[in-house]
Amino acid sequence: MTHDHPPKPDLQDPTRQYPRPPFQQQPQRAPGLAREMVPRPDHGEESYVGTGRLAGRKALITGADSGIGRAVAIAFAREGAAVTLNFLPKEEADANEVIELARDAGVDVHAMPGDLTDEAFCQHLVGEAHRRMDGLDLVVNVAGKQSWQESIRDITTEQFDATFKTNVYAMFWICKAALEHLPPGASIINTASIQSYDPSAILADYAPTKAAIVAFTKALAKQVAKDGIRVNAVAPGPIWTPLQPSGGQPQEKVEKFGANVPLGRPGQPVEVAPAYVLLASQAASFVTAEVYGVTGGHSSS
Repeated sequence: MTHDHPPKPDLQDPTRQYPRPPFQQQPQRAPGLAREMVPRPDHGEESYVGTGRLAGRKALITGADSGIGRAVAIAFAREGAAVTLNFLPKEEADANEVIELARDAGVDVHAMPGDLTDEAFCQHLVGEAHRRMDGLDLVVNVAGKQSWQESIRDITTEQFDATFKTNVYAMFWICKAALEHLPPGASIINTASIQSYDPSAILADYAPTKAAIVAFTKALAKQVAKDGIRVNAVAPGPIWTPLQPSGGQPQEKVEKFGANVPLGRPGQPVEVAPAYVLLASQAASFVTAEVYGVTGGHSSS
């Protein structure tokens, strides 16, 4: 009698799995493009393998051109969800790559470029996503604006307003509009940050938006629980995305980005996407009003 040997586990040392600092300085103009980053981020283009956990679902994803939004779009498509992808028109070069990757997964893909700081566009985006996909049961708010400033004296009212409009108002407008369409069993997933709990001195406008997202998520979850709709947030730590070199961090901090994390490196977008997949799926049917940290060892509360 022969005994088959069990397959070897795919064990990888998380401290060495992806690039570690130091990185080169690489300034970009906001909002930045993933294709211009060195090393280029891993959004799951080659590494994410789906298992059908979101088959038949219909998702709206903002910030889908690069970073975490791109990784979520790739993961959701490979898990079987139809996707409507939002991004800024100037991010179309990155977004076109995501659209092709999602189409390769064999799902319906719809592109909806536009500016989320416009309330009317947010309402249009939700309505069109529902119409084009003939339904809507997943809303993922990822798009964000981050601009570092050494002092509060350097934060203009224009910057403060743009940061809150992008990070908080857009989420509010989208969630409000989506509730007209979401059925029982639907899921809303917002994007908070380690900055919600451990704010950096140079992010005195960005960090408060992320704290607001946590409070909004918990309040809305309690409000719509009776309707069978779950609302959660993911709170990433330092993740290697265009948000960082395009004004989110000083270039000297980009060089050392992620060095102070216990795992010794920044996370890659593909390492955050599974949290969104879980919270979107039936596996998280008893999870609502929660904040899921993906921080490389930083405390998220």
